Order: sequence, then structure tokens, then C-alpha cells
Amino acid sequence: MALKIRLTRAGAKKRPFYRIVIADSRSPRDGRFIEKIGTYNPMLPHDDPQRVTFDTERMQHWLKVGAQPSDRIAIFLGRAGLRPAPAQRQQTTKQLPKAKAQERAKAAADAAAKAAEAPPAS
Repeated sequence: MALKIRLTRAGAKKRPFYRIVIADSRSPRDGRFIEKIGTYNPMLPHDDPQRVTFDTERMQHWLKVGAQPSDRIAIFLGRAGLRPAPAQRQQTTKQLPKAKAQERAKAAADAAAKAAEAPPAS
């Protein structure tokens, strides 16, 4: 049986709240789980200590047994110092203008800078 440490969704519509659980990897996201070991409340500020809470002892036990954390749980474990933090993914650049548009914007910025440098004609 492949075990996963993952989040299960709870809470109301537009008010998410998650439980950190140990579950069989084949069970559905909000389905059957083996043990609940913590909570995650994304509605709280980032620096609030109640945002992510979990039983460290039980987390270490399940990691030793071979449970694999999900991506989000791996980030939590990295912040808590229980595992090395996962590598940050590189931000995509799809939203940036294409090469020709960037050249035109640079040329316009250079022209504006030159116009600002030139002494006013009197």
C-alpha cells in the first residue's frame, strides 16, 4: 500500500480549510484516510502560527514508514526543518511581451530618456 501525506479539503464555499492526513494514494482526495495529523488554514496571514499545524512526532513516524508527502506538504516540512525544502520552480515567462515588442518598448524608453536629457530649446 503506497501511503501519501496530503491535504483533504474541508470548510465552506470560498472559505477553504484543509486537514493534513495520511491516506492510501489510491483513495480519493476527500475520501478515506488512515490518520489526521494536522491542519492548514490558508485564510490566516502567512506569519500566523495557526496557519499550518501538525503533530511533528507523528509526521516523522510516517515519513520513516515510507509515506510520501505531496508537493504542498513538502513545502511545509521544509519550512518546519523536518526535510530539505524542495527546489523552487522557475516562474514562467509566457505573460511577458514577445521579443519584437520588448525591442520597441526599449527603443521608446531610450527615445524618452534622450528627450529628457536634451536641453530645452529657447
